[in-house]
Amino acid sequence: LEGMTRAEAARLAGMERQALHAAIQRFNAGGPDALHDRHCSGRPEQLGPGQQAALKAHILRGPEPERDGVSAWRLVDLCDYVERTYGVSYSEWGLSCLLKRLNLSRQKTRPSHPKGHPAAQAAFRKGAAVTAANHRRRAS
Repeated sequence: LEGMTRAEAARLAGMERQALHAAIQRFNAGGPDALHDRHCSGRPEQLGPGQQAALKAHILRGPEPERDGVSAWRLVDLCDYVERTYGVSYSEWGLSCLLKRLNLSRQKTRPSHPKGHPAAQAAFRKGAAVTAANHRRRAS
């Protein structure tokens, strides 16, 4: 875009004037190869791979109410645990992202009563399914 002002050239190229200026500087310094996007490593993980594996194992073991004081993990509880154990402070959002990278879900299991009888529950479910099927037949 010889002979044009930077603002005009940037507008025709569909970019901001400052972005065009930066591209020209990179081209002048390194040629056409310098115009390719460079890989940015990003912020390093606060917990190492071994610590992440230990955290995942701790979460999968589940909480013990006597030891941990909770019956189900919440993000705030896990943030406290990570800070006490590893000395690393995570926000709830940051820890949620870490758990997602560790292939852990935030879903909780349905609670079950400790004195519940699995056979009675199965019979109840079977009876409820039969009752629902009978209602559907009557309705049609």
